Amino acid sequence: MNPPNAILHELLNLAEIMLTNGAEVSRVEETLNRMGHAYGATQMNVFAITSSIVVTMVFEEGEEYTQTRRITTPVGTDFFKLEQANALSRRCCSSPLSLPDLKDEINKISKITPTPYTIYLGSMLGAGGFSVFFGGTILDGAIAVIFAFLLCFLQRHLNSICSNTLILQFFCSLFVGSGICVAAHFFPVIHADKVMIGDIMLLIPGILMTNSIRDILIGDTISGVMRLVESLLWAGALACGFMCAIWFVGGVL
Repeated sequence: MNPPNAILHELLNLAEIMLTNGAEVSRVEETLNRMGHAYGATQMNVFAITSSIVVTMVFEEGEEYTQTRRITTPVGTDFFKLEQANALSRRCCSSPLSLPDLKDEINKISKITPTPYTIYLGSMLGAGGFSVFFGGTILDGAIAVIFAFLLCFLQRHLNSICSNTLILQFFCSLFVGSGICVAAHFFPVIHADKVMIGDIMLLIPGILMTNSIRDILIGDTISGVMRLVESLLWAGALACGFMCAIWFVGGVL
């Protein structure tokens, strides 16, 4: 028989993966409920918000096991990892895996990381495409591609130094916005606003804001408000960074 505490620990590991990679709070809670019942629990009491998960498993003998998980990893979006977590939960609900197999599968999912070139390529393609889509020229799109590469480089290397996403958003947008203003000064043919639009789209927390509204609409008010406030703060930091770049660097030049 699988030890209930060990099973609950692995369920929390899976829930943390889902929550930090773009899953809605309701999906996380439902997954924990279904998997808990699949592993023998007669009752599951699950409470999840963006920063914490509390789960109690109740068994037929009246035994209760409770564990809490503090979520400190910044919320991101990785649909491939989320898809793998969902697939594993469905497999376990139809035919529960043994504890070692479950642990191995969760470890495999947690170790999935996108290759750097796919992140760079996707960001560059997105920034260039949005720049042209919103009225920029092909040259504006090409410049947006260059600064998108710089933006990804900053995010990947500053993330280990600055763990506060709010501050990271501000400095990345400030640095990239300043670079765009300098480039537009020396090459007047460049439309700085169109280039900025393309690169801004890489930083806007669109998924986070969408999930926050969804959480509020389905009744997860606390989680929805927390996500919404967080996304608005990120967006504010992003706007302040580009605004400071335009005011100070653009004003000096």
